[in-house]
Amino acid sequence: MTTSSRRWPRRLLLALLLLAGIGLAAFQFAIHLLKGKIEQALGPRGEVKEIRVGLGSVDIVGLRLPAPPAEGKAAWPASDLLRAERVRVVPSLADLLGARVVLSSIRIEGAYLSLLRTPEQKLRLLPGLLDQPAKAPEQPTPDMPEIQIGRIELADSAVEYFDASIQRPPLKIRLEQIQVSLDNLHLPDLKGQSKLQVSGIIKGQHRDGRLEIAGQTELASKDSDIKTRLRGVDLLTFKPYLIRATDTGVKRGSMDLDVHSTVQRGRLHAPGTLTLNNLELAGGGSFMGVPQAAVVGLMKNKAGQIGINFSLDGNLNDPRFSLNEQLLGRIGAGLADSVGISLEGLAKGVGNTGSSVAKGIGDTVGKLFGK
Repeated sequence: MTTSSRRWPRRLLLALLLLAGIGLAAFQFAIHLLKGKIEQALGPRGEVKEIRVGLGSVDIVGLRLPAPPAEGKAAWPASDLLRAERVRVVPSLADLLGARVVLSSIRIEGAYLSLLRTPEQKLRLLPGLLDQPAKAPEQPTPDMPEIQIGRIELADSAVEYFDASIQRPPLKIRLEQIQVSLDNLHLPDLKGQSKLQVSGIIKGQHRDGRLEIAGQTELASKDSDIKTRLRGVDLLTFKPYLIRATDTGVKRGSMDLDVHSTVQRGRLHAPGTLTLNNLELAGGGSFMGVPQAAVVGLMKNKAGQIGINFSLDGNLNDPRFSLNEQLLGRIGAGLADSVGISLEGLAKGVGNTGSSVAKGIGDTVGKLFGK
């Protein structure tokens, strides 16, 4: 073997090592660049205990985004918008040196997140960070870089949902053991279809229930196709949405719910089924001479359930449209129909005229539930 032929493999190896070293140096430089962009995206109010730069990711430890100041508006109902024990950001290697930030994934562990539904029934999430700008909505805000995220995961976390549209102070619903995945997210314009999956525990006074959500959504246009499933949820947790009681209340019971909602160009169509399990009303009183407990007992099937079919429809962009009133009205009407059939059979059995008696009792019970 000649001297030149022996040198060729060595030169190739040295060249490969040199290229690998340059690539590693460029990657580390790009990762540190990403660290700076993360700090920029968090804004001046963001708090971070530590940012660790690894070989292929950036870990944010002890993240906290406090609630914004009131500034003449109603104060945010929680002290924090977001907390997290750790946030792992994995960049897309091919795009690290580009003008925009492209991330393969963000995984958030041990987090707390607060959401607010305003009196105008608008859902607010991370105000100041995800809010679209009031002017030139087609352009990204100057304070925030354009960010494309392949996948966001929320693991072993808690969410508090505050609803100021149903009562004041806002109704609070707490969810724990939350697992969330959201694919294909663009910030700050929020355009593009994203796949959404959510599961978790809904805390209740007497028992905890389960939540499952799956579907597609575009956050910018609010178009969506989502299936929601609740099982064994404490009825007292959702009582303000279901029951408008004037002279009585709910003592105990649980709820199952299945809803398939679609939103296209602001129009909502959401057929669903609500099942009340082992419902007990509090207090005394009677309806048409029948004690409350007897009325509820007549509505139940052999498994102690009351099944109600309903459909929510309307234009979400119409300021006169109220989802709360739709829900109360549709469920109340469905319940009255169900009760009317059951009580009509009872009335015939005791020798009454039937439909008129059933209608009177059914309407009365329907009013109890917000018809």
